[in-house]
Amino acid sequence: MKKTKRILVTVIATLGTVLTFAQTTSTGAEFGVKGGVNFSNLYTEDVDDNNVLTSFNAGFYAKLPITESVAIQPEFLYSRKGAELVYDNAFAQGTAKFKLNYIEVPVLLKVNIMKNFNIHAGPYFAYLIDAQVTNESSNANFDFEQNYDNDDFNKFDAGLSAGFGFDFDNIGIGFRYNYGLTTVGKERSFGGVTYTTPDGKNSNLSLYMALKLN
Repeated sequence: MKKTKRILVTVIATLGTVLTFAQTTSTGAEFGVKGGVNFSNLYTEDVDDNNVLTSFNAGFYAKLPITESVAIQPEFLYSRKGAELVYDNAFAQGTAKFKLNYIEVPVLLKVNIMKNFNIHAGPYFAYLIDAQVTNESSNANFDFEQNYDNDDFNKFDAGLSAGFGFDFDNIGIGFRYNYGLTTVGKERSFGGVTYTTPDGKNSNLSLYMALKLN
């Protein structure tokens, strides 16, 4: 929690710097804030819609025009990803949640197909600032959340982003999908056997709203 608060303070301070620059620039760059809802999962081989964790993302963006219809859009976001696992077996019933809190930096090529409609795509890079594993089980002895801490997860994540959006005078809305290329969990060794858990990669669909500030 303390780490999260420090990151949010950093985001606010950085946003203030960006807005100060926006007031003095004459390049036609656009700056704003954005946020939305995440529907995330962890996948191994194929992405499916099971075990979806609903969470959020928030941060700010800069739109840097190349031509009238093409721009580079870097973003700086706080984004919670992960998965929700519902289990029902002979030992216990319950729900486990993997909540992975990232600072995420997408760098997107944004193309306006029409005046108010855009498509965008590019890589994203992320740093894990906190991992929370919770477990609600019918069996008090079936509680694996104590087996995980921040050191059990890879700090860096990277992948591909793509989406589309609608831009109006000062407000934009859109959908975006992030396809992670990095395994979330680290390798572990137990009894001479090496394994990785969680062995999935991030998969995240987000619905967002953006507010132009200059």
